[in-house]
Amino acid sequence: MTIVVATRDRQADLARSLPHHEAPVILVDNGSRDGSVAAVTARFPAVDVIALDRNLGAPARNLGVERATTPYVAFADDDSWWAPGALTRAADLFDAHPRLGLVAGRILVGPSEAPDPMCARMAAAPLGTSPDLPGPSVLGFLACGAVVRRAAFLEAGGFDDVVFFFGEEERLALDMAAAGWGLAYVDALTAHHHPSPPRDPAARQALGARNSVLTACLRRPWPVVGRRVVDAARRGPAGRAGLWAALPRLPRALAARRPLPPGVEQAACRLTAGGTRRPGRVG
Repeated sequence: MTIVVATRDRQADLARSLPHHEAPVILVDNGSRDGSVAAVTARFPAVDVIALDRNLGAPARNLGVERATTPYVAFADDDSWWAPGALTRAADLFDAHPRLGLVAGRILVGPSEAPDPMCARMAAAPLGTSPDLPGPSVLGFLACGAVVRRAAFLEAGGFDDVVFFFGEEERLALDMAAAGWGLAYVDALTAHHHPSPPRDPAARQALGARNSVLTACLRRPWPVVGRRVVDAARRGPAGRAGLWAALPRLPRALAARRPLPPGVEQAACRLTAGGTRRPGRVG
């Protein structure tokens, strides 16, 4: 098992989170200007640091996965870490379930350790539980609480630079399922996430609206795209800003458009009908 962490200008968060990791860490730095690379290199010499000269967003994690030599890779944010023993149990699950491509664990948020609401929705198993998977089937996840089979992640193309950041998990989950890999939620795997306050909450909301529309353009039927456009427009200024921000990226999204297999699309529709879809997040 290898842990891949993507970061940008979060030196203090890294100082808190890195000591908790129980597996080798590959840290991909997205062009930090706060001295993160030098601080980590000096204090945590065992961490393999990939220092980028610019911000690649979520796709920076792809570089970490490519460098990893282990069959399984866990993701963590610069403000998160896995509970003791969780990654050993995750590796055992992958060993025992050959079709398992991704496992999503329970995420406890902040000092109060409150479960992320997304976990309850995944545990409710709206898609059922396949007999060859260790838990309820899912079509989404939060990156800081996910472990992947390296080969499955790379086969699905990893995270893409059309979405870039925030909500990037949805397209990857859909593509892994379309390739036949199983994605499952396992409550016994625990990650701790102590997020820093968002740097710009309004910009984050706009990103969510932008990326929801772009992801639909990449993989979903046109009626779904239309519903997401309408939903974004109804969110007020942030949603409308997200729609404007989507326009420059739209040509690339359309060039990479690949509709899902019918079975995966039907599963995605069931999740939407049940109110369980939520864009993921990073950091």
